[in-house]
Amino acid sequence: MEKGINSYILKKFDIEMKDVRSYSPLTLAYIGDGIYDLVIRSMVVGEGNTHVNDLHRHTSQIVKAHAQSEMIEKLLPELTEEEVAVYKRGRNAKSATMAKNATVGDYRRATGFEALMGYLYLEDKTERMMELILTGLKKTGKGVRD
Repeated sequence: MEKGINSYILKKFDIEMKDVRSYSPLTLAYIGDGIYDLVIRSMVVGEGNTHVNDLHRHTSQIVKAHAQSEMIEKLLPELTEEEVAVYKRGRNAKSATMAKNATVGDYRRATGFEALMGYLYLEDKTERMMELILTGLKKTGKGVRD
């Protein structure tokens, strides 16, 4: 297993990693939402210094539920059986909340996408996570500034 950001953080805080398979799909989506947002923010900031409102607007267009839903639809043929299973667990999880400005279908697919990102992050499969994000951005045309 490759060493990733998660292992580094846990080691620094002297926390022992739990079995990722024991986490609920919504817990995976919770951490997946955060790590995906961080990746996209890093990408957007890396494109150059600009007004914070512009950074936020560009980031929001990529991380919103509809964009994640489009991305996972394009990525499904690229996923392993294990990754599809994690995605479906997240997609099918019953959440008490719902994103504003998102359809139920988009929200559920986005939750599945975030669960997959969380799973890959917690499993220290950083390279695979980044590969999927990059492929998804390319296939949806979301990563390029207008």
